[in-house]
Amino acid sequence: MLNIKRKNLEIIGANTFVSIEGIKGIPAKIDTGADSSSVHVDNISVSEDGVLSFELFGKKIERKEFKAVVVRSSNGEEEIRYRAPLSIVIGSKRIKAFFTLSNREKNNFPVLIGRKTIKNKFIVDVSEREIEPKARLRSKKLNRELQKNPFKFHEKYIKLNEKEK
Repeated sequence: MLNIKRKNLEIIGANTFVSIEGIKGIPAKIDTGADSSSVHVDNISVSEDGVLSFELFGKKIERKEFKAVVVRSSNGEEEIRYRAPLSIVIGSKRIKAFFTLSNREKNNFPVLIGRKTIKNKFIVDVSEREIEPKARLRSKKLNRELQKNPFKFHEKYIKLNEKEK
C-alpha cells in the first residue's frame, strides 16, 4: 500500500543523467538491488597527512572525510574500496551521498546509484530510461544484421565462436 508521504516522491527511470560535484551530464544506472553507490575515479591516493585525493572525470577532488569498506561485487568477489561523500544532483534534488570509489571502465555506466542513496527520495520506474546501454545497442545492431542475412550472420559469429571452443 502506497502511503501519502511517498506520493510526493519524484519518479526517476532505471538510468538517468546526474551531476556530481558540479560535473553535469554523467550517465548513471539506478540499481535498487545494490546497497551502496559507486563512481568511477582515477588516480586515487592518500597523502601523508591523511587526505584522500582522486580524479573525478578529470576534476581533482580531495576529501578529509572518508572510510575504507569491503565491497562484494555481483560476481561474489570482495574488494577494499574507499568511500567518500560527494554532492550529486538526481532529477531536481541535490543530495550529499556516500560513494565507493572504483574503476568502472568496463561497466556500461560510470556511476551506479544504490538504494541507500535514493531511499525515501525517489520512486524508480524501471520502464523509463534516459540512456540506452551499449550492450543493448550492440544487440540491436546484431539483430538487424541477423535479419538481413541469417546464413551470413551464422557464418560470421556463431561458427567463429564454435571454432574458438
